[in-house]
Amino acid sequence: MEAKSDCDASNQTLYKIYAAIMIVIFILALPLNASVLHLFIFKLKFWKSNSNNIFLFNLVLADILLLFCLPIKAHNFIQGERRSTNDTVCKAMLFMLFLNRGASIAFLTVTSIDRYFNVVHPGRKNLLKALKKSPQISILIWLLLLPLTIPTMLKNFDCCNTTWALTHQSYSDNDVVDSLREVVFFTQIVIPFIILVYCTVRIVNRLRKKTIGDKTKLKRAVFLVTTVMVVFSFCFLPCTIARMVLLITRVQNASEPNQDKAAVAFDGLMVLSYMDCLMDPLVYCFCSTKFKALYLSSYFPFLMKDPQHHEIRSI
Repeated sequence: MEAKSDCDASNQTLYKIYAAIMIVIFILALPLNASVLHLFIFKLKFWKSNSNNIFLFNLVLADILLLFCLPIKAHNFIQGERRSTNDTVCKAMLFMLFLNRGASIAFLTVTSIDRYFNVVHPGRKNLLKALKKSPQISILIWLLLLPLTIPTMLKNFDCCNTTWALTHQSYSDNDVVDSLREVVFFTQIVIPFIILVYCTVRIVNRLRKKTIGDKTKLKRAVFLVTTVMVVFSFCFLPCTIARMVLLITRVQNASEPNQDKAAVAFDGLMVLSYMDCLMDPLVYCFCSTKFKALYLSSYFPFLMKDPQHHEIRSI
């Protein structure tokens, strides 16, 4: 009964609000990302184009796969459950959320690193530059992410099988799987955030030092990395902090009401992280003004002053 109470949504009204937010995100983000995916496949033919198109295609693919999880989570919240009571569904959901959320973060980061090398070290050879014209690096990223999701399948977690690994008892036993899972959760956010901060600072400094010549490319790079930083900070950092607070309350065996409040806050900020699926299209626009022009001319031609001049072959 204690495990069951941990998995129940204590504040059902609040969780129904969470569910409503996820449904709105799903309704808005699915057609938006589907239209972007259509452009990459049928207009840009991303596999024949430059590296940014390949990275961005994988980013939108990860977002769409993540979106398909939202209706199931919303249904659970409406039913007053923090997770599905079906063990298979619960673990499959966690696997999809870990994998596609990690992929979204990874491709956002790789896009910024690629822009960093192009702007700060334009003549320097690097592994990313050598592989960027093939899909190999994207496939490698997906393959590297797969092992990181295995801990969600090895042991009961977050109410799967009516038990919850995030209890002070499991941490007192120094469970390796639980510890590895938390390491994965935090490193897949903290390390990319540090990389993004570094890339942003270096590109901004490069722009300030450039006193002559065309600054358009540098300014566009600044817009890109700044946009990625905003998306990352808004979507992922709050849930990371909430996760840390949740773990602290459980490790310190805080009172049950405080643990419950921390769990509710974490679930709410995880819902906020799904806004990433709506905000990522901003990255596409800041990667290239040509993409923005192509998108508008394809789906909103009435907003274009001269649509016939905006047929873009590649970004």
